[in-house]
Amino acid sequence: MSQPSAPTPGSTSRPAAYGADSGNPWAGGGTLFAGFLLLVDGVLGVIKGVAGIATNDVYAAVNDYVFKFNVTTWGWIHLILGVVLIFVGWGILKGATWARAVGIALVSLNLIANFMWLPYTPIWAIVTIAIDVFIIWALCTDRSRPAI
Repeated sequence: MSQPSAPTPGSTSRPAAYGADSGNPWAGGGTLFAGFLLLVDGVLGVIKGVAGIATNDVYAAVNDYVFKFNVTTWGWIHLILGVVLIFVGWGILKGATWARAVGIALVSLNLIANFMWLPYTPIWAIVTIAIDVFIIWALCTDRSRPAI
C-alpha cells in the first residue's frame, strides 16, 4: 500500500470548491446554502413586490407603527431588492468573489426593509429576517476561496 505523497515545498494548491479549505465546514456548506437561500429570498421579494404593486388591498397594517409607506412603494422596494438578490445569489453559486460582499450588504438592507415591513405581514417578515440572518452569518464566516 502506498502512502499519499506530501506536496512539494513551494507548491501552491487551491481548494477544489467552497468549503474545501474552510476552518469551519458548516460555514463552507452554509455558503452554498446561502446562495440558494438568496435565490429563494429574492423570489419571495419579487412575489411580495408584485402583490404590493398590484393592489393596495392585499396587505393591511396590523397596528399603527411609525414606519408608514404606501403599500405600492413597499412593493417597488421589495421587487427591486428581490431582483438584485436573485442576481447576487446566482453570483454566489457561480463562485464570484464580488458576490459575497455585495450579498452581505444587500441582505442587510433586505433585513432592515423586512423589519420595517413587520406591520404588514409579521410572520412572513420574521421568517425572511431569520433567513437573512443565516445568510449574513454564512457569508461572513466562510474563509475559503472559490476555485478559479
